[in-house]
Amino acid sequence: MHIVTEVLETVSKRNPNEPEFLQAVQEILNSLTPLLEQNKEYQDKCILQRFVEPERQIIFRVPWQDDRGQIQINRGYRFEFNSAIGPYKGGLRFHPSVCPSILKFLALEQVLKNSLTTLPMGGGKGGADFDPKGKSDNEVMRFCQSFMTELFRHIGPYTDVPAGDIGVGTREIGYLFGQYKRLRNEFTGVLTGKGRNWGGSLIRPEATGYGTVYFAQEMLKTRGDSLAGKICTVSGSGNVAQYTVQKLQQLGAKVVTLSDSDGTIYDAQGINAEKLDFVMTLKNVRRGRLKEYTDMFNAEYRAGKRPWDVPCDCAFPCATQNEISGENAKQLLDGGCKLVCEGANMPSQPKAVELFLAKGILFGPGKAANAGGVAVSGLEMAQNAIHLNWTREEVEQRLHGIMISIHRNCCETAERYDQAGNLVLGANIAGFSKVADAMLDQGLV
Repeated sequence: MHIVTEVLETVSKRNPNEPEFLQAVQEILNSLTPLLEQNKEYQDKCILQRFVEPERQIIFRVPWQDDRGQIQINRGYRFEFNSAIGPYKGGLRFHPSVCPSILKFLALEQVLKNSLTTLPMGGGKGGADFDPKGKSDNEVMRFCQSFMTELFRHIGPYTDVPAGDIGVGTREIGYLFGQYKRLRNEFTGVLTGKGRNWGGSLIRPEATGYGTVYFAQEMLKTRGDSLAGKICTVSGSGNVAQYTVQKLQQLGAKVVTLSDSDGTIYDAQGINAEKLDFVMTLKNVRRGRLKEYTDMFNAEYRAGKRPWDVPCDCAFPCATQNEISGENAKQLLDGGCKLVCEGANMPSQPKAVELFLAKGILFGPGKAANAGGVAVSGLEMAQNAIHLNWTREEVEQRLHGIMISIHRNCCETAERYDQAGNLVLGANIAGFSKVADAMLDQGLV
């Protein structure tokens, strides 16, 4: 479609050397063609052109002092992408790879993801090229305080509500929140993923992983199947991967892999509750490397490899973007994989997605499948606003209901545009149309 080609050309010129962002824009816009053909007003009001341009881009210096007394300088970011349906909402990522391209792709995906949850949240993303690995608690605290000293003027419970992401867990959120409270002299729900004893929500740590599995469960139901007895491969070993494994265990699946930046463990006997507890202590408390698992449980260690050549029924990429290449996708299909459900953001490269869709396997795109995390962040905001805490059962019930609703919405939207089973198209059109209609209602802003 001409308008899509035109917008893609403009975005490419305006955002050179930003491959992740351009990849996300292309994937989204190409699937919107059927919607655009039926809604000329989106074209007349330049909704596409406005949709791919962040409303606000904030870049700032983050000076801090390490334990040796040396001054360090990092770069901080916040991309406030779209606030048509609510305050900006999205994580903060602390990792050496953080750059505008990655954060803008994440922020754009977040707009659609938040729209799909049905909760009133816009989309944003931020972070810094700071690596918490190997840093002391005091160094992390000093960095977080410096970071928030700049960011605090741009966020608020009705403006922008950041959360955690890679490199930003409960420890970092605590330091960030403490500095925000100190600077603003107010206690508000300005961050989500807070500690349970100072405004956090039950199920928030588990939410992304649990939600991803609930989404997979709904996909399997469309074919009269379930997760019971399924052999599953999971990548990553952080928060999302850990709770994906836990919920898979609870539903009777057998998980045989986890990974980190050094390599993959393959445990043919399955990662049971005891082994998962070891991984959680290793990663969350000791901050160690996954290779220790193989020494403890006599599993196979595959240095420098990802888990996608391991035969499986279901695959759950929960590590990072672009971790499944076209060749990896072929390995998965050759190994009998019938379902891929994305716990990470955009972990499948375009060639991989093409293969999954062409082969007709069940494929859950990240913006739909991993929306459980931000959904419970929205529930945390609601609890903060009414000064009440819901029970674990109530929050998980709401999470489960939201994931069922997201899956149904994606399926029904895909069917409406004669693309039954194409949840990529369904998620993009369903998420975009809600935001686009709100933008039309609010005028040229």
